[in-house]
Amino acid sequence: MIVYVISGLGADYKVLERLEFPEGFTVQFIPWLMPQRNETFESYTSRMAENIDDSKPFVLLGYSFGGILVQEIHRIKPAVKVIILASLRSGKEKSVLLKVGSYTGITRLIPEGLFKNESNYLYRYFRKLIASDHPRLNEYFTQRDPYYLKWSVENISRWNADPQDKVIQIMGDKDQVFPIKNCRPDFVIQGGTHLFPATKSREVNKILFSVLEKCKTLSI
Repeated sequence: MIVYVISGLGADYKVLERLEFPEGFTVQFIPWLMPQRNETFESYTSRMAENIDDSKPFVLLGYSFGGILVQEIHRIKPAVKVIILASLRSGKEKSVLLKVGSYTGITRLIPEGLFKNESNYLYRYFRKLIASDHPRLNEYFTQRDPYYLKWSVENISRWNADPQDKVIQIMGDKDQVFPIKNCRPDFVIQGGTHLFPATKSREVNKILFSVLEKCKTLSI
């Protein structure tokens, strides 16, 4: 069975490279596409979903913003199971900051240029939330196109979907990007920051093996 994997905002597969999967599962990473100018999240989701063969059972796994995206893909192409790491299960789980951005639309007013300069306050703020002292942070988050970053932040802020069935949520109890206090996860990684797939991979892998082994006997 194929596990289609989508990483987080601005991140490539390296942040998830320590994850392991049971025998019988093939992992296929789906790289982020560059959003077109003024493209809707629905249109973007459809384009990303084109990478998935739904003629046979499959699993979706997403990290951070990728967790939101795989849930939207699940609406188009239902999976046997959807696993989200350090991500939200519904719009109700958003932080106060994200909810304010959603209600006011203020994220649309942030100049695209603010996402260009690594020395600016916005960049430093998000870096601190993720884990500013991690030595490989720059290796993990390589996509720095200003439009892509601004578009992603806007769509995270606007996302207000209801929870779906078949979604397994794994959260870190020290995550500052998506605080656990707003969520009711299926599994909690103790001491896990937003980078827990990289820093707590042993604990994550135990959960993945448990969840995925059960998927072998499931059908959509």
